[in-house]
Amino acid sequence: MPDRIWIEEVKKREGETVTLKGWLYNKRSSGKLHFLQVRDGTGLIQCVVFKGDVSPEVFERSGKVTQESAVEVCGVVRKDERSPLGFELGVTDLKVLHSAQDYPIGPKEHGVAFLMDHRHLWLRSSRQHAVLRVRHEVIRAVRDFFDGKGFTLLDAPIFTPNACEGTTTLFSTEYFDRRAYLTQSGQLYNEAGAMAFGKVYCFGPTFRAEKSKTRRHLTEFWMVEPEMAFCDLEENMDLAEEFVEFIVQRVLNHRSQELAYLKRDLDVLQKVRRPFPRISYDEAIDLLHRQGNDLPWGKDFGGDEETLISSAFDRPVMVHRYPARCKAFYMKNDPEKSDLSLCVDMLAPEGYGEIIGGGEREDDYDRLLAKIREQGLSPEIFTWYLDLRKYGSVPHSGFGLGIERAVAWICGLKHVRETIPFPRMMERLTP
Repeated sequence: MPDRIWIEEVKKREGETVTLKGWLYNKRSSGKLHFLQVRDGTGLIQCVVFKGDVSPEVFERSGKVTQESAVEVCGVVRKDERSPLGFELGVTDLKVLHSAQDYPIGPKEHGVAFLMDHRHLWLRSSRQHAVLRVRHEVIRAVRDFFDGKGFTLLDAPIFTPNACEGTTTLFSTEYFDRRAYLTQSGQLYNEAGAMAFGKVYCFGPTFRAEKSKTRRHLTEFWMVEPEMAFCDLEENMDLAEEFVEFIVQRVLNHRSQELAYLKRDLDVLQKVRRPFPRISYDEAIDLLHRQGNDLPWGKDFGGDEETLISSAFDRPVMVHRYPARCKAFYMKNDPEKSDLSLCVDMLAPEGYGEIIGGGEREDDYDRLLAKIREQGLSPEIFTWYLDLRKYGSVPHSGFGLGIERAVAWICGLKHVRETIPFPRMMERLTP
């Protein structure tokens, strides 16, 4: 039997007879020819079955094979300039390994609800392959960026005894004889890591019980969170913009074919180069007022405000120094204006909203303790966190980037539900 290869390898095997194993993606016939599109997860190739090249049984079998049936195809690799792959397979033999019947997703248009109900099958489509390969590239870039800068990966726990960003968005669960919560962020544990290793990052799933049905929200999503000792807000912003530039340019360089399939406007992404514009919260409020949005000073920005602000720029914009009352207890106050926090949000262009949130952390024990009490939280639960301010406390900062929002923006998607294999939303827990 000819060598079995993956579709992604055919460009190295021109003129050779090979064996492919995969699934029938699509099919059309024309007289003495059957054109079978076969996928194997690494690519898609057209397999041409000519009646004169195969036995009558193989030709008949090729005409009857159904969508998503598992097949084994033997043939000669031929150059084909019309193919996106650049090659096709001249079939000499075909076996049906498993015959699929009545595959529910056809060429016709399907509603989003139907496709989400069949997400386990929708993943097989070329569009989903493109999106999730971009996601894969983003994740590779995340790890390469921080590993290349000497950061140490420290995995934060999923079960936590307390809230990080607010008690109203927690998923609770029984933990033996007590109550535990699914993590909203690994940041607090990262701060302990930064005091031990200098610069660390965690990367994993996080959970928010937000009762939101917007195109930007999932209840379970992946987040990367770096944290650095001896790092102030300005240095933190420098790293954040370098990080986002690195990710976007990496995807442009390695996943241009997928972006082209998604019809993404590459000009927008090519503009994602440092330096990014930086404006204060006060300047952002002025910008909103000039555009007819009368949000009062002191309120946090919602999706509408983020869209208006970002529309004034051709690349991500960094908004810093929000009112302290908008931000979590661990944010450090601006020493020059105590009602502001040393924080930053990075807003993606084209209405995709916040993709990064971060800032400088409160490093003074007494001030942090007072903030915990002001927010009605229990100091006892945060004993270990307060310890970090007792034993060698230093200025430190970090940020978090949500993978799904970043992928949605880079791919130009309307909703984050396509950016993760099996999305979890308010109304969806299956498949």
